[in-house]
Amino acid sequence: MCPAAVNDGDRRGYIIPIGGGEDKGPSPSILERFVDIAGGSQADIVVLPTASTLESTGPLYEEIFDGLGAGTVSSISIGTREDCNDPQLAERCEKATGIFITGGNQLRLSTILGGTDVAQTLRRINARGVPIAGTSAGASIMSEHMIAGGDADQGPSEGGAVLAPGLGLTNAGVIDQHFSERYRLGRLLSAIALNPFLLGIGIDEDTGAFIDADGMMDIVGSGTVTIVDGGDLKYSSAHSANRNQGLGMLGLKMDVLHEGCRYDLNMREAFAPPEDS
Repeated sequence: MCPAAVNDGDRRGYIIPIGGGEDKGPSPSILERFVDIAGGSQADIVVLPTASTLESTGPLYEEIFDGLGAGTVSSISIGTREDCNDPQLAERCEKATGIFITGGNQLRLSTILGGTDVAQTLRRINARGVPIAGTSAGASIMSEHMIAGGDADQGPSEGGAVLAPGLGLTNAGVIDQHFSERYRLGRLLSAIALNPFLLGIGIDEDTGAFIDADGMMDIVGSGTVTIVDGGDLKYSSAHSANRNQGLGMLGLKMDVLHEGCRYDLNMREAFAPPEDS
């Protein structure tokens, strides 16, 4: 699934995958920047807590964004596919200047949102300039191919990553979250082994990847973003490996970016912060 087409005169909005555990105060740099991009004091932010089963999740982010000076914030309770096809809820998203998708269970997100009016609205408004941020599960669902599960704390293996369709806000890569904290390099490599052209994007907690319309990614937060590039892979054993067998992968390229680093998703090139260039 390709990202929705951009109409003449429009410019695609930011997509902002966050690795989970973002600072919510006293120095919430990631959330502050999202509010600023969404319009600051004029922002109209919709929070989608669908991935979470906790009733407190939506109100928590309402309070946070209100405290950061957003003009209007509302949490939409979407718990079923029927909700996602409610014209009033889709219309509320249509009017937003920023969308925030909370953490929880990404399969809950994909099975409830996938292919619905709300999902199509999110794709359409992002194509016309509305930024969409998501933390943890909300980050994973942004890509065309979503990591829905898999083994952590081990090397790449056949079956080491479970994939499902995502929202398709980007088809440049596949996103994983809580990356260093939950030792997920192996499952990201397992995903890349299945389609080496994809970029693997592993985002640590309290770290956001701000991706603009030109595919330039800026890193904000206290952790790192790991980029695994299999575009020049010379060999992968994924096609012949038995279930749970370790995978061989030759010719991978890896970059690890901290705050201030940038990465061009189109050119597949990393850049140091300006003062270190």
